[in-house]
Amino acid sequence: MAQNTPESTELAQLLRTGPFHLALRSALSARGLALHRVQHKLAQRGIKVGVTSLSYWQQGARRPQRPESLRAVRALEEVLELPARSLHRLLVPEGATRPETDRPTGRSYRSLVAPVDTLQQLFAALEAPTDGGLHTVGHHERVRIGPGRELSERESLQTVRAHRDGVDRYVAIHRGDAGCDPSRVTVRAAENCRLGRVRGDAGTGVIVAELLFDARLRAGDTHVFGYAFEDGSGGPSAEYIRGFSFAGGQYVLQVRFDETALPVRCHRFAQVSAGAPRSAQQELTLNGRHRAVHLVEQGVRPGILGIRWDWG
Repeated sequence: MAQNTPESTELAQLLRTGPFHLALRSALSARGLALHRVQHKLAQRGIKVGVTSLSYWQQGARRPQRPESLRAVRALEEVLELPARSLHRLLVPEGATRPETDRPTGRSYRSLVAPVDTLQQLFAALEAPTDGGLHTVGHHERVRIGPGRELSERESLQTVRAHRDGVDRYVAIHRGDAGCDPSRVTVRAAENCRLGRVRGDAGTGVIVAELLFDARLRAGDTHVFGYAFEDGSGGPSAEYIRGFSFAGGQYVLQVRFDETALPVRCHRFAQVSAGAPRSAQQELTLNGRHRAVHLVEQGVRPGILGIRWDWG
């Protein structure tokens, strides 16, 4: 695309990752074409598609699947000046025999970093669906380790994108270290959200918190919000991990230590799942002045990333 604008950058990313309806909507917006004009241009190429169908396609209410609809998608690429097969492959990837779903490929976050049964019960108490309708496109997280080697606080600034209409909340999960007392954990809604219901399980030290948005998001909308868990109730902490349900997006994790409790060494690592071997291990150098280490992952994959440290 000719100009490197935020709109063109977003369109390029959606053409790589999908889903189809968001890529189509972004392309229509970038080209500034009304649906009746698109219909007219398709008709000039011998393709008959109703405005209603085009509207349903960009909303995600319907997917073009029949052969004649897929031919229309190929013609849409010409009309919208997109690379050949860029929209078509989001529906029928190379070598595939049936369309992908519009929901980004991923796995349950609950199965990555906490006891599944406990989280199922806590989510049921919040009446939260299995798919919250959001995937993360950017997450900056800061963890503070206190003078007693305890996890005293973790702050998050998170950017999410809705992959279905009507999403108005996010459920954050916190798992404290051994001995964590959920009744002593404070959840703080920092910006662009309000604190809703909070539920915890004393046996596992798991807390879930409902963060409410002021508006319902449409599929494709993004939202930036911040929140924090103030803990300090658990025993000595030796690592911090973050599970990712969906691929894509950037993740930044910084762990800062109290000056009276410094580790002897720190490492970053990755895991495919909670029970899998740890890979991509790399030693991190503690910043002497700020007593912190960090990792940056430009394009996360479904699985786990984390930092561990040894007290010596």
